[in-house]
Amino acid sequence: MDLIKNKASSTTAEVEKRPAHEQVYQTLKAQIMFGDLVPGQPVTIQGLTDSLGVGMTPVREAIRRLISDGALVFQGNRRVSVPVLSADDVEQMIFARLSIESELSKRATAKLSSSDIDHLERLDQRLDRTIIDGDVSGYLQLNHTFHETLYSYADAPILRDLAERLWLRFGPSLRVVCGRFGTQSLPDRHKDIIAALRAGDADAAANATAQDIEQGMELMADALTDA
Repeated sequence: MDLIKNKASSTTAEVEKRPAHEQVYQTLKAQIMFGDLVPGQPVTIQGLTDSLGVGMTPVREAIRRLISDGALVFQGNRRVSVPVLSADDVEQMIFARLSIESELSKRATAKLSSSDIDHLERLDQRLDRTIIDGDVSGYLQLNHTFHETLYSYADAPILRDLAERLWLRFGPSLRVVCGRFGTQSLPDRHKDIIAALRAGDADAAANATAQDIEQGMELMADALTDA
C-alpha cells in the first residue's frame, strides 16, 4: 500500500512540474476524450480560465493545440466548440481506426510478455465491473487505458499519435451513446484480443481489435442516425 501511495505522489509531483499550458492541455484533453465536454458545447477562454483557475495564456495555448488535434473546432467570430460528428465523420473514423488500431495490435503481439498480458487482463476485469455497475465515466477511462496500454507495446509512435487523435474526436460522442443506451449495450471484444495475444497470433489480435472497433463505432453511427 505504501508503494502505491508513493507512486501516486510521484506521479502527482511530475504533473505539477509540467508547464502551466501543458497541465491545462492535458486537463482539457481528458475532459474532451471522456465526454465531460459534450458535442456542440462552446468553449471560451474566460470560462476555462475561471473553471481551471489559470491565466489566459496557457488556456489559449491549450485551445490552439486542441484545435490542431481536431478535438475542438473554430467556428468563426472567435467561437470554439466541441465537434458534432456527422454520419460521414463516423464512417471515415471507422475506416481510419480499423486500419491504424488493428495494425497497432498486430505489431504489439510479438512484443508482449506474459506479465504484460496479465496486466491487460486485470484492466479488462476492472472494465467488466464498470459495465456491470453502469459506471460510464469509469468505462470510458478504462476502455481507453486498455487500448492505449496495448498499443504502447507496438513501438509505432506515429500510428499511436494518429490513434490518439481519433479517440479525441469520437470520445464526446461515445459518452453520449453510453448515456443513452447504458454500458450494458456496449461491445467488449477484449477477451478475444487477450486470447489472441496469449496465443501469439498477431492476425487474430488484429481481427479481434477490428471487431471491437466496428461494433462500438457502428453503435455510435446508429445513435447519430436516430438523433
